[in-house]
Amino acid sequence: MDGEALNIVLGGEAGQGLVTLGELLAKTLVRSGYSINVTQDYQNRVRGGHNTFRIRTSPDPVLAPQEPIDLLVALSAQTPDLLGKDMSSQGLILADRALQLQGGSLEVPYSELADSRYVNVAALGVLGGLLGLDHHVALQLVHDNFSRMGAEVIEKNRQALDAGFAWSRGRQTALRRLPPAADRLRRLMLNGNEALVLGALSAGLRFYSFYPMTPSTPIALHLAACAEKMGLVVEQGEDEIAVINMALGASFAGAPAMVGTSGGGFALMVESVSLAGMTETPIVIVVGQRPGPATGLPTRTEQGDLEFVLHSGHGEFPRAIFAPGDVEQCFHLARRALELAEQYQTPVFVLTDLYLADCYQAVPPFALESLAQCGFGAAQPPVSTPYRRYAITEDGISPRLLPGMSEHLVVADSDEHDEAGHLTEDLSIRARMVEKRLRKGQGLARQTMPPEYCGDDRPELLLVSWGSTRGSALEAAATLRAQGVKAATLHFAQVWPLVPEQFAARLENAGQVVSVEGNACGQFARLLRRETGLHIRRHVHRYDGLPITPEFILRELGTQL
Repeated sequence: MDGEALNIVLGGEAGQGLVTLGELLAKTLVRSGYSINVTQDYQNRVRGGHNTFRIRTSPDPVLAPQEPIDLLVALSAQTPDLLGKDMSSQGLILADRALQLQGGSLEVPYSELADSRYVNVAALGVLGGLLGLDHHVALQLVHDNFSRMGAEVIEKNRQALDAGFAWSRGRQTALRRLPPAADRLRRLMLNGNEALVLGALSAGLRFYSFYPMTPSTPIALHLAACAEKMGLVVEQGEDEIAVINMALGASFAGAPAMVGTSGGGFALMVESVSLAGMTETPIVIVVGQRPGPATGLPTRTEQGDLEFVLHSGHGEFPRAIFAPGDVEQCFHLARRALELAEQYQTPVFVLTDLYLADCYQAVPPFALESLAQCGFGAAQPPVSTPYRRYAITEDGISPRLLPGMSEHLVVADSDEHDEAGHLTEDLSIRARMVEKRLRKGQGLARQTMPPEYCGDDRPELLLVSWGSTRGSALEAAATLRAQGVKAATLHFAQVWPLVPEQFAARLENAGQVVSVEGNACGQFARLLRRETGLHIRRHVHRYDGLPITPEFILRELGTQL
């Protein structure tokens, strides 16, 4: 793992401004040219409890969270008690003098530096000085962040920032400073939900419906904030059943549509997933995974819903499932999902999880000018008369006209139907319609993204991961290679359809194959065995609600030796 990285952890109670301080510090680091990986840990309550905002940062790319803490910023007295055991050998605890902690920490007189309303900005100055960050970068960020609040607020925050920098400048501590960043290329600080929103908007999203459920609710909030500017409708329904049916109605009328939920909410949507399959209506469904069953741990992370999503809905019909491995992939795969849903007139899923949804990373600006136009809502295609909405075609894709946009009658029915869309119980037509729909799956398979392979050829150890475990697997493999082990990773950002010809040889040529998953049963490993016949016998599974880290992978591998 990166020896120059620093792991900064802010700990405190909900309501203390933990996230505000964390986001300000993370933005300052990004603007200063550093890479970041942010992990947020919070309890299911509005105030109280104990939360953390973890920022791992380095001049070099940071792919995953880290366990040992280099700088612990204690906003409450219980923070050192809970997290002190995780300090690195040269770690530093930074605490408010008013907490009166018993030794072992650097006490900061925040009440002397700023009024209580501006303590978070004073703390930003203290951290900036200790880390060796550019004062002017932090000052510009504070100005940008509070510019709408008036000159007096800006000035008070500037004074607090200056006081924090002045107090910490030149102070000698065991904490090592960040090495200078090589450049300050313009980058965006985004979390997974924000990147997913941008990707969907770039693809032409026009309708989003939701019922609030962690961790997908911020998707709706971000979309609602730009709905008027982007010509987008964002609708909160009374429950998830209404939400998905609203989206199907919008899609039937021609608006590219998406819904977001988590496992418990998705459980209510599955009947309408089948409706989308039967009516061949495009829809994208984002499932932000968290631990179940039932309400489970609503503010923790897991990868426990893969099999549920894969088999959701009764009957047989094609689908595609994406599982982004990082924030940048959230952008591109949200866009890809909308494109494929439209092309194949079928449900497409994007599987995230709470860790990835909340994880901030520094990403280069997306090259929008190089992205092709998706062409939603284009001129209606020429069709033969009489129009047959479900015409049986070689590739299974039938001509899709929008109701009211031509002289043709567009008919849809949730029952089995003939080519014109009318209900039928002719069993020969039934068989032909099933085969027609399934042929679209063959097209989806031809467009399946191959998994990403990194590392040594014919490795002694191959880590197989999917979704948000990508970065931790990559860093664990890099550590193993530094120790003389031939190691590699195989990461799947698309988990269905699977095309064994794309990756089977990699599995067969590895000495040992280990699946890395955030669930208890090895759901993806079971899927690989079903599709390829290859049985992965070693597993690194985590299901306590915390994200998989490189250290966790290495510990688990060590116990299996």
